[in-house]
Order: sequence, then structure tokens, then C-alpha cells
Amino acid sequence: MPAGIPRLVLVTDRHATGARDLATVVEAALDAGLHAVQLREKDLAGRDLLTLADRLRAATARRGALLLVNDRIDVAIAIGADGIHLGGGSMPVSVARRLLGAAALIGISTHAPGEDTVGADFAFFGPVWPTPSKTGAQGEARLTEAVRASRIPVLAIGGVTAERARAACAAGAAGVAVIRAILGAPDPAAATRTLLTALTPAGARSTEAP
Repeated sequence: MPAGIPRLVLVTDRHATGARDLATVVEAALDAGLHAVQLREKDLAGRDLLTLADRLRAATARRGALLLVNDRIDVAIAIGADGIHLGGGSMPVSVARRLLGAAALIGISTHAPGEDTVGADFAFFGPVWPTPSKTGAQGEARLTEAVRASRIPVLAIGGVTAERARAACAAGAAGVAVIRAILGAPDPAAATRTLLTALTPAGARSTEAP
């Protein structure tokens, strides 16, 4: 996997945290070793989004984690984010690259094997498993197809659990992206550690053991 591509990405949804403050939940996950956060709050007004982005930028920077902003290149530039994530209806990758520069990480969402990924650094593929908000789960076989057809690392998204994270890696995925698996967990830090363990190759775990 190329340097800088995260194995575990937390995609934010402040409606998934219950009564808990989103940034506080994210900080707990970061303290447990979370690699990257994608700020995705489509219904927030610009000023409120910028305020939240500033808080998450400070939290990720303190812990050496990455912060990506969904679609909003203006917000990403304003807070000095590490990159951006583009959906199917977003601006072209080439335009985002021109605005953000060569060092920025650019992720894209894909929903079928072989979709155009030129210029991006990594892709989300999904939903691989069923989710409360999306139908039409792709399944592990389609994930394998997507990985084989892609020239960039592919992360599985959609219905990911620790067990499914292991299955995603077995299918060739470079990692996973999650929402409710962390944000909806009673203990976000414990949930993060469980996912990270599932994503760690067995050889690496045995090497790190005392």
C-alpha cells in the first residue's frame, strides 16, 4: 500500500452519535489509533462546517492522523486539510488536483469495478455490505473485482464490522471506511482498537507481541 493511504478511515455523521458530541467521539477514536477522518456533514451550513473542520483539524494534527474533507475544497484549503474526498457528482479529480496540489490526498467513491480513477490516490468501493441507509450491497466478490480492476488502493465501505474488515482485506482491499461501527459504538475507542486489530496482518501482530 503506498505511503499515506490510511487503512482505517472514519467518515463522520453527527446524527450517528446519539446525544454525544461528534468531535468528542472522534477524538476518542483518534486516541485509540485511528488513522484518518473524512469530514462528511453535507447538511451543515458553511460557517458551521468550517468551525467543525477547524476542531477536527486540530484534533487530527495533534495525533498525527489525516483529515480529509468531503467535496468542499474551499473548506479543505481554509483549514489546511490533508486532502479531499470526491463523490460521483463532484468536480473532476483533475480540477481538485490543480487546486490542492500534488501533495494532497484525493479519494473518490466508486460503485462498480473498473470505474475511472485517474488522478486519485485511493478509492472507496461500496456499499459492500447492507447498511441502514443504502440498499444494493455489492458483496465481497464484487469487491474483489474492483480491487483487481483498480490501479489505486481500494477501501471497502458499507456495513463494515471487525469481522467484515478481515474479509475485506482477504478480498484484497487496502483498508476500510466506517461510520456507525465507531460513531454508534458505546465505546468508540474500544471499537476503533478492535477494527485496527482486524486490519493488522497476523504476522505483524505476532511481531509486535512482547
